[in-house]
Amino acid sequence: MAEPMVEVFIFETKQFLEQLEQIALGSEEQGGFSVDDVNEIFRAMHTIKGSAAMMMFDQVSTLAHSVEDIFFYIRELKPAKVDATAITDIVLNAVDFMRIEMDKLEAGGTPDMSSEELRNYTKDFLRNFKVENGHDPDIDLRKVKNAKKSEDQATPEPEPPKKQYYIGAAKQPAPVQEAQSDDAVHVYEATIFFQQGCEMEEVRAFGVVNNLKEKVIELHHLPEKILEDESATDTIRDLGFRLFFTSKLNMDDIKAELDQTIFLDHMELKELASTAECEYWPSQETIAITALENSEPIKPDLPAGVAGPVRQKPQPKPSTEGAQMITVRVDKLDKLMDLVGEMVIAEAMVTQNPDIAGLELDNFAKAARQLHKINGELQDSVMALRMVPLEGTFKKMNRIVRDMTKKLGKKARLVLVGESTEVDKNINEHISDPLMHIVRNSVDHGIEMPEVRAEAGKDETGTIILSAENAGGEVVLKIKDDGGGLNKEKILDRARKNGIINKPESELTDQEIYSFIFAPGFSTKEKVTEFSGRGVGMDVVVSNIKSLGGKVLVDSEPGMGSTTTIKIPLTLAIIEGMSVAVGDATFTVPINYVSRSFRPAEGEIFRDPDGSEMIMVQGNCCPVVRLYDVYSVPGAITDPTDGILMLLEAGDTCFGVMADKLLGVQEIVVKPVPKYISRRVKTTGISGCTLLGDGSISLILDPQQVHNNIFD
Repeated sequence: MAEPMVEVFIFETKQFLEQLEQIALGSEEQGGFSVDDVNEIFRAMHTIKGSAAMMMFDQVSTLAHSVEDIFFYIRELKPAKVDATAITDIVLNAVDFMRIEMDKLEAGGTPDMSSEELRNYTKDFLRNFKVENGHDPDIDLRKVKNAKKSEDQATPEPEPPKKQYYIGAAKQPAPVQEAQSDDAVHVYEATIFFQQGCEMEEVRAFGVVNNLKEKVIELHHLPEKILEDESATDTIRDLGFRLFFTSKLNMDDIKAELDQTIFLDHMELKELASTAECEYWPSQETIAITALENSEPIKPDLPAGVAGPVRQKPQPKPSTEGAQMITVRVDKLDKLMDLVGEMVIAEAMVTQNPDIAGLELDNFAKAARQLHKINGELQDSVMALRMVPLEGTFKKMNRIVRDMTKKLGKKARLVLVGESTEVDKNINEHISDPLMHIVRNSVDHGIEMPEVRAEAGKDETGTIILSAENAGGEVVLKIKDDGGGLNKEKILDRARKNGIINKPESELTDQEIYSFIFAPGFSTKEKVTEFSGRGVGMDVVVSNIKSLGGKVLVDSEPGMGSTTTIKIPLTLAIIEGMSVAVGDATFTVPINYVSRSFRPAEGEIFRDPDGSEMIMVQGNCCPVVRLYDVYSVPGAITDPTDGILMLLEAGDTCFGVMADKLLGVQEIVVKPVPKYISRRVKTTGISGCTLLGDGSISLILDPQQVHNNIFD
């Protein structure tokens, strides 16, 4: 089995599974399945069934077939009683099973779970479903469909235009006399009938085509669209699978090849033409076979003595107007992003080369500006390729809310706002887990039981709003619920027991108290349940968000609900940074953290009663960090009035960073800190490093980490 084929199968199946999940959840919320929803689910399951059978994943294929039967029944007989919740459960259980199998396959394993239990449950449900709607549980739906088709065909209609199928002859302009018998090209027609009750005839027909591809020159078949056409199965079952092809194999070899077809009942094979029978084989000629689904092939009129070719009608060239989207492997995009990053570094090394410092090079400066412009446009284009909407990630949360409310006996709905907001694909992949934990927390801890909400004068159904919006170079995600809010006293009590309070309780703000829920091992639940109580969920949220360069804030109002805000950068690949010199070292600060920079006047920096350095900025008292002191950098300026103070904002806190001088703003490519540097230099509060124009390495500061490590 070819690896690319497996990758395509996994990719397409996962797309169908996401589509199925959302359609099923939406239909359940509406209280029933619309005609479009039934058709969409039927088509998706039908395609998964065919693809999985072709790949020989029988457990997935047969499960998809059993679910497909339910929607085939709904579509054909339109039952009056439809339990949308029960059917949604069946679809979601099937989706979960298939998703697990796809994950195994993607990880290099083999799908090995049995779907027998799910299949049996689905079949039993369908039988009961038919009985409830007054139908025979053993009714053959395909016979019903064929009967309807016969009734529809009883009324004569204008005969449809005949379909022409052209089979190109071998490109052999040489006379037949010069060709050996083994080189003769034969034109065959074959009609294959599968055994009755073998099921999935369209997949078996696809297998026949796949096996013949390497042994024929040109091949056409009826039905044309085997897997995509819903009526293909009935057509193949009733009229057989018809093939028209040219090959150098003789009749016996072709018959032996087709006789190997699995579940073959019988076959009709005939030769229509052969170059061996012709006095000549004209170039640019084809054999035209007119094939109607219910008639014998009609040979075209040919000159006397010529048993085959006539001139082919000119074929229109394929149009490329609709080919506007392609699927690209993620690793190729990553490689392209890496190359763009290297170009940014190379540009800085050329334009900021110390060898040309102080030289007046007008033409060089002009070329450098043009290079910078092109690099910027290239970077924007590559970033646009990597940007994906949050819609898919957001919609996954519908399933979380649905499953939890059913198991907890609560009522809640999820409202999505700004799901079209785009972020870098890497961030989109890593944000799913934190969002899941927060949404689960909102349902479990926030939303009250229906009777409690009713007593409080609230709607029995709680609301969770998941929103996203762009704010400069960041995306802001908010998860807001209208539940009971966070219990400060309960949180404080647990914080005391865990020993995580590091200052007098009287000095703690509400924000600081609420932030305790993000501490490792923290949980206010006395009993561990399926969804909470272990104290790991919200800790995972913080660690994941910080790894993305973001921050998490939580706020709450008793009785009214709580709001969790996540701020993360749009991309992590290339960012703008302010480079500063500190003694012999260079540091870079992401520009979105920098509020302002200035040279403090004499006496502006003072010490508080604890001996920490502080500065007043616009009425706020901010602590001051001396980078040379934190990272033991020699040769740095120690007098603040001779250096530069950068005011940084990290979350709701601000602090000043003292440096020697500003080196300027430039685009930086974030690289991991090399081991030889991390062994020599303290890397606490360092998120990575970058190369500067002169080839030197600059350490990238993580302001949030710096603040937490020094002041918390």
